[in-house]
Amino acid sequence: MADQSPAPTPVDKSKSEFSVLQLIPNMLTIAAICAGISAIRFAAEDKFALAVFLITLACILDGMDGRAARYLGSDSKIGAELDSLADFVNFGVAPALVVYFWGLQDFYRAGWLAVLVFAICCVMRLARFNVDSRTKDPLDDSGYFTGVPSPAGAMMVMLPIYLPYAFGPGAAMPDLLACIYIMVIGWIMISRIPTWSLKSVSFSRTNVTYFLVFFTAFIACLVSFPWATLVACCFAYAGSILWAVTEYKMAKRKG
Repeated sequence: MADQSPAPTPVDKSKSEFSVLQLIPNMLTIAAICAGISAIRFAAEDKFALAVFLITLACILDGMDGRAARYLGSDSKIGAELDSLADFVNFGVAPALVVYFWGLQDFYRAGWLAVLVFAICCVMRLARFNVDSRTKDPLDDSGYFTGVPSPAGAMMVMLPIYLPYAFGPGAAMPDLLACIYIMVIGWIMISRIPTWSLKSVSFSRTNVTYFLVFFTAFIACLVSFPWATLVACCFAYAGSILWAVTEYKMAKRKG
């Protein structure tokens, strides 16, 4: 009697096999997670400069993985979820814990409360971003983010560490002020305040040269005066938020 069982369905190798190039975005995301978790370890060992460097590296890798995925055509739902979870670890947990280990353990009740508030604000900001990316939030469509992005929030929340490294122990924030500052940064992340998106920035052929010169000078300052440069970046970004809010309100009135 002839075998009446159905023929096996052929496997689409294009969906079951991936090249190494297609795995690069996820590899960058995993490297960022390793950097964020390692930052916590080094902060616990009082190696705060290295911890800050690793979180900065995680920010750079976070900016690369999505672009690499789009360029290589390897976008995936798993990659998107992995990226969101990485952002929570690297920008919600790691920087707040680094600040806590740096100077808030003696002020541990308020310090730990500030860490929790910041982490919760970060995860809520990421959850809202995931929802808005599917529903196309109007702020994002007009070249603005809704609230401060988590990588920028991570870099800003470590300002209490930058100050004494840049200007000496006398420039350190008092513990209570540092706790309040951490929670304020968390609040700005979940606020509806419009902040500039790099996607809205473009340059004419004439201005590209000036931008590259400025970028070169910025890298030179970051290498030569890292802590002072990070402080300047925090204040410059805070100023850009005020400018973006003003510009957005003016655009709404004209519209």
